[in-house]
Amino acid sequence: MEKLEADAKLKRQNIGNQLDISPQSLESQPELPASERHPRTEPETTQRKDGRSSSRPSSARSRRSSLSTTITMGAGSTKSGRLAEPKSLQDWHHTLMRGCFYLEEDGTIVSLQYRLIIPETTSVYLTIRPLNLSPIPDKPSPWTCVDTALYVVTGNETKEDSNLVGFTEFRDKERFLWRGELSAGSYLLLPFTTGCRLMKRMRKTPSKTAQLVSRTQSGELELTKEFKAALSDIFEVIDLDGSGLLSLEEYNFFEQRSSGEKCDEDAWAICKENFDTKKNELTRQGFLELNLMEANDREGDPTDLWLTVEAMGYNRSLEMVEACPFVIEVYCEDIKATLQAVHLDSGIKMLNSAVQRSITSKAEARSLKGHENVLVYTYKGESRISSVIANKSNQKVTVHINNEQSKNCVSSRGMSVFAVEVPARTKMVCQHVMALNDQQEWTYNCVETIITSL
Repeated sequence: MEKLEADAKLKRQNIGNQLDISPQSLESQPELPASERHPRTEPETTQRKDGRSSSRPSSARSRRSSLSTTITMGAGSTKSGRLAEPKSLQDWHHTLMRGCFYLEEDGTIVSLQYRLIIPETTSVYLTIRPLNLSPIPDKPSPWTCVDTALYVVTGNETKEDSNLVGFTEFRDKERFLWRGELSAGSYLLLPFTTGCRLMKRMRKTPSKTAQLVSRTQSGELELTKEFKAALSDIFEVIDLDGSGLLSLEEYNFFEQRSSGEKCDEDAWAICKENFDTKKNELTRQGFLELNLMEANDREGDPTDLWLTVEAMGYNRSLEMVEACPFVIEVYCEDIKATLQAVHLDSGIKMLNSAVQRSITSKAEARSLKGHENVLVYTYKGESRISSVIANKSNQKVTVHINNEQSKNCVSSRGMSVFAVEVPARTKMVCQHVMALNDQQEWTYNCVETIITSL
């Protein structure tokens, strides 16, 4: 297990260009954001065995090719003063949808996407926040510190090309907000997290593996109290509309996540005959009964049950450590919008493009000295700093990134010193940086340097 975790960390640290995409135009093939990237090959010059940086350019030419950026952020800034909640919000039409960020073995973060249909032009107020599942008021779920964002785009759902309408750049405690006017039409809402607070970590195998099933005195199988509690939380996460019931569509999103399969209408009819349902939808009790049936089918062998809970972000102690449930809320002033979950094959690339454009549209481009065709965009948000590197030249460049002088910071790259290979005529998200401790001042200090070819 420790070896697998070490391999996962190495994959997360790997930097470079996407191997499965040939560089094209500057706008058409953007790099994946840190939370959506695939494993990459990192140049050997980025780290020494002692963990400190090597590859520090030593030539005068390299030093002249550096760009330094320093930004200091205040402590405890969790309330936005720039976006007031509409005074009559309680009178606006409201709809919500839940979802979850899942951390894959290679460090990739995935989630569902959402289709928003606006029947006529109206003012819209959007929010996204982590979903707290803790029953204890003063002890919220540990993932409530994970940053969330929502990107509103238009475009063809089958292609990565899209137009960025806006994103939730304002913050109110754990909520991130956007307000604007949307014309009649269909929009896509793309959830995003930087990966700064949801990432693979080096940790030991849990000292105690939870028990999922046990036998009664009569020898019958039953789900343990701990497993029932975990399944109850999973039910809350996959109950996308918060109705307290699972529709076939909601159940199938769960099946795709946990087994890669789908339940058809005939199989769903059998489920309704054998498990507790209401309004032709599966109840929480019915969901527990379904999992007990699976345990009985395997004669108590918990292997398949563990595959399910691990796919949902749990470790062997039944702690949700590699997932972050969230809730999206949509308020429309004049009409009621339709919001539904979708799974788009092009979702990651569309999100990539939206994140990149949100940075380049709001940040000033600064060129590296001696390399006017290599630009760095640094965006300062209310809770994060993000950067994009644009290579407008006709040859690839390798940029050395050094965050060692930053204070109270964590990078989505998982380390403070690394290198980024940027293909010709390509933009890529370099990194996202957030505070380690929100209650303390933090300083972002980044030096980008071109690594010259030997």
